[in-house]
Amino acid sequence: MLPSHVIGAASVAAFVLCAAASAQQAAFGTAEEARAMLEKAIAAVRSNKDGALATFNTGGAGFKDRDLYPFCFNLSDGSFVAGIKGLLGTDSRTLKDPAGKPFGQDLYAAAQKPEGEITEVSYMFPRPGPDKTPVPKITFVGRAGDLGCGVGYYK
Repeated sequence: MLPSHVIGAASVAAFVLCAAASAQQAAFGTAEEARAMLEKAIAAVRSNKDGALATFNTGGAGFKDRDLYPFCFNLSDGSFVAGIKGLLGTDSRTLKDPAGKPFGQDLYAAAQKPEGEITEVSYMFPRPGPDKTPVPKITFVGRAGDLGCGVGYYK
């Protein structure tokens, strides 16, 4: 039988590891949160397109939560109109992940589907922060009138 101080130390170590894993998970958005944000973003665009896009660009009204944020692009030419400041005006169809996968074309194709249909697009992308190692990312994409909008999360 193990001494009680060994059992106590093992219990504390297990608790610390679980707490650290839980805190790391809480630092990033989940699939459920990403999908809910996309649905909220699409509703906002339908209600007041210009106001919604402006809000997405500032991250206000709950449209920036940890690593979750909505983005939108024109269905006519693929150009980003909200959500990713460094890409505003860029053709979404030209985006490639670090492995060379043209995921921008997948985003654009997903947005061509009928309104109300949400599609998942998978690719590799670095998390926000200093570590630029690409990790799996999934973006939910839907149509909102003449826009394609998405919210992605990291697996």
